[in-house]
Amino acid sequence: MSERVIPLVDQRLQALVATVPAQTIATHGLLSDSLGRPLHDLRISVTDRCNFRCNYCMPKAVFDKDYAYLPHSDLLNFEEITRLAKVFVAHGVRKIRLTGGEPLLRKNLEVLVAQLANIQTPDGTPLDLTLTTNGSLLARKAKALKDAGLNRVTVSLDGLDDAIFRAMNDVDFPVTDVLDGIAAAKDAGLGLDANGHLTGLKVNMVVKRRTNVDQILPMARHFRGSGITLRFIEYMDVGATNGWCMDDVLPSNEVIQRLQQEFPLVALEASARGETAQRWGYANAAGKFDPDLGEIGVISSVTQAFCRDCNRARLSTEGKLYLCLFATQGYDLRSLLRKSNSSGNPTTDTDLASAIGHIWHQRDDRYSELRASLPVDAASAVRRVEMSYIGG
Repeated sequence: MSERVIPLVDQRLQALVATVPAQTIATHGLLSDSLGRPLHDLRISVTDRCNFRCNYCMPKAVFDKDYAYLPHSDLLNFEEITRLAKVFVAHGVRKIRLTGGEPLLRKNLEVLVAQLANIQTPDGTPLDLTLTTNGSLLARKAKALKDAGLNRVTVSLDGLDDAIFRAMNDVDFPVTDVLDGIAAAKDAGLGLDANGHLTGLKVNMVVKRRTNVDQILPMARHFRGSGITLRFIEYMDVGATNGWCMDDVLPSNEVIQRLQQEFPLVALEASARGETAQRWGYANAAGKFDPDLGEIGVISSVTQAFCRDCNRARLSTEGKLYLCLFATQGYDLRSLLRKSNSSGNPTTDTDLASAIGHIWHQRDDRYSELRASLPVDAASAVRRVEMSYIGG
């Protein structure tokens, strides 16, 4: 039995310098990268800590009791996060997702939600404010988050069988508590659209071959007709600590085949450009999509890359800007926030906007598209940042 290799290079300690270009980059809400992809979504990690030890994300062999998390002084405070978010929104961001780690471990998170909910887009369109959580603390926090202005929530749940779920989270956490959290989110009104329809409450299931494949159909049966959208995610090669190999990936087309053995499905159009999930609707007896039965989604970043429409940026908990989930380094925005410019004056929002615009203009990341042509090299995997650090 081979031993897990623990990387010696901590990606959190490495950063690219974020510089203010000589020429100001104005905020017109139309910022595009070198491949013509707009900046639309911002995912903000509010903590690098999590109370689960899922082996595909934060395995105990690495994230043990001696693991050194970032000190609190290194983290962006809520005011700094909000200031950066305003600049990103001015550049075109319309959706902000709070992630972790487990974001509900960040004390008083609803205060940050309230600050972000007050941000106005240039055209007056409401900001889509959402959060991804493992659901362990959601039952006690759902109402406060909704009252603060959170629109939607996505809960990670990798199976309904309690033994399988406890084994996957590796801290013996019961599935019933997560289901209680989902119910509390629904009761609080998280995910309701303007017409009172439940459209924005989602459950994500990472599918790992030989681990939880037999939970695909039970999960579909449980959430079908509930108004909750279930999405199946291919096990990804994020970071360097999860021991990823292609043999553990169940391609999304096989997930659909398994579902179609029991449920007739019809393909649905993407809800928006850059949408990561392929949508499938449950069909009625006439073979047409039945909204009352709902839909499922599959996220196929391993077998069907969606890099060409990727419009997402990621901000780490201590202020590094990452341009791809599979990035090796981020740009240090915290230093710009906390230091004076070359003239000795505090960094202005115009400076921040120009720095972010300069970084995004140069973006050419498309790792998933190139994956098949890249050499299988353990060293290249070590350089990638961990998903638990910048969020999924």
